[in-house]
Formats: sequence, structure tokens, C-alpha cells
Amino acid sequence: MEIIRRRAYARAGLAGNPSDGYNGKTLSIIVRNHWAEVTLYEWDRLEIVASRNDMSVFRNIGDLAGDVRLHGYYGGVRLIKATIKGFYDYCTKQGAKLKSNNFSIRYETNIPRQVGLAGSSAIIVATFRCLLDFYAVEIPKIVLPSLVLSIERDELGIMAGLQDRVAQVYEGMTFMNFSQEAMRMIDGFPCGEYESIPLEYVPQLYIAYSSDAGEPTERFHNNLRARFDSGDASVVNAMKQFAQIAQDAKKAIIHRNHEELARQMNANFDLRHSICRLPKEHVEMITVARETGVSAKFAGSGGAIVGTYPDEETYKKLSHSLHSIGCQVMKPLI
Repeated sequence: MEIIRRRAYARAGLAGNPSDGYNGKTLSIIVRNHWAEVTLYEWDRLEIVASRNDMSVFRNIGDLAGDVRLHGYYGGVRLIKATIKGFYDYCTKQGAKLKSNNFSIRYETNIPRQVGLAGSSAIIVATFRCLLDFYAVEIPKIVLPSLVLSIERDELGIMAGLQDRVAQVYEGMTFMNFSQEAMRMIDGFPCGEYESIPLEYVPQLYIAYSSDAGEPTERFHNNLRARFDSGDASVVNAMKQFAQIAQDAKKAIIHRNHEELARQMNANFDLRHSICRLPKEHVEMITVARETGVSAKFAGSGGAIVGTYPDEETYKKLSHSLHSIGCQVMKPLI
């Protein structure tokens, strides 16, 4: 019996986010330290197996409440179920005939929940990779991120942009252009322009996160979307500035101008802070990090930060300071 195992990795936004949902530009990396892994094998019926993240048995009511605070109300089974349906709908629309074999599918993930490291989309991308292999179907690489996003938005009601899915499909470090001039329809899905940046240009980066400070990404995006759609000038103008920051950050990386990259990453967070009311726990992470002499911005919607550091001595100081407020610190494997 052939067993198919596929992974998708966590993601950290280096610059431009959250403009990916607003015709902006972003620069992101994948983080191989954390991943979602999906396992699929032929079975006599179609079966989705729940993982530890979907448990419904608790030691007591306090344990249940704590699990909801940390993981929310939904695990990954709904993501896999929605992905299978989305895959089937896409294949049907494209006229691809699928074999009649059934399968059993399950997932595991060690991506911290609700800290903005793209854990949900990682499960979906890994599921797609398994389904593509099992059914021997090809989906254009440029289309897959948009298909993943459509599943999250249309099937699950999760508000987000394309950044996470593009980063996880293309891997490495990717510059993404979602401007109206760049966007085009392919197989019925809006796709941007995606450029892989050679990893030799990657500077020294750190990522820190606090699961206790996490919150659902849709809580942030729903508010921002409503303000943007209503024509809030501060939000509309900020999205244009985010796009320029991403462009400038890309240039700084290619020219190995680490000081300029640090300035752009700091500017990204400062601009975000100017248009959003951010949880004090998230702001504290940025403040504590910057006090050690590093740059710092949100890696995603909040709960995780990313930045550059100049040397190992500074990194040790950074780790000590962030550990003191309950954060995990790591050097991302890209």
C-alpha cells in the first residue's frame, strides 16, 4: 500500500503585509522549523481521521476553555474536508476525470496556532499536494495559491489575502505583486506576479511568537476590510505605502543593505500600528525586541514577530529579553 506524505511550512511576512488582500505587494519566507504534514493512503472508504488538534475529550471544563483559547473552536478536519470538496469541484470544472479509489487522510501540525504563521493554509496546501499525487492531477503552480484562498474564503468564510498561500506553494523567499496591473485570470482564478528571490540574499533573521498572545486572523482582517471598503483614507493610503515598503525591502535584500531592510521592516510595523488598534501583548513583543537593537514587525496578523539582527551577541540578548515575557525565539530555516 502506497503511503503519500506531503508537507507545507509556516510562513513569515518580511514586508508589505497586510496589503496582499488590497492589491498591494509583499515579501515573504517559509519557515521550515514548523510544518503541517498530511498523510494519505488508499482505503475502502473515504475517511478523514481526526488529529490531536481536533480532540473532543477534556479532563475538565477548565481544560476545555483553555484549549479553545489556544486553538479556537475548529481543528483541521474542516480544512481537509473543504479542500477535498474544492479539489473535486476544480477537477470537475476542468474536465479532469478522477479514479474511483477511496482513501484515508489525516494530518499533524506543529505550527503554533493563531499567531499569524499561516497554520491553516499550510494544512490545506499539504492536503492539495497529497490529492494531486494520489489522483495524478496537475494544477498550474500559479493557480494553486488562488484555489487555496478561494476554499478558505468561499467554503470556510476565512478573510485573508494570497500571501500565505503563495509563500507556501513557491517556498523559499518570494516577492509578490498583487497590483491591478499584475493580476490576471487563469483557470477562472485571479493570480498575481510571483518572483522567487535567491536564498543567498537572505539576511540574518529571527522569529519570535507567543501562543498566549494569539488571536484568530479573521478578527484582524475583518475590521480592516470593512474600513478599506468604506473608503477610510488612512487605510487606503496605508495599503499603497505597504506596497512601496515591500518594493524597497526587496531592493535592500538584493543589494545586501541590511540596515535599509531593518528600516523598512520597522516602518512596516509602525505604519500598521498607526491604522490599527493592536493588542498590548503584541506591541510589547515589538517594543522589547527593538530595545535590544534589532528590527521587528508582525510576521502575520499578530502573535508572532520577525526581524533582522546584526550579530550573535545581539541575538542572545534578544532571546533572553523575549523569553522573559513568555516568547519562543528561533532562527528560521528557509
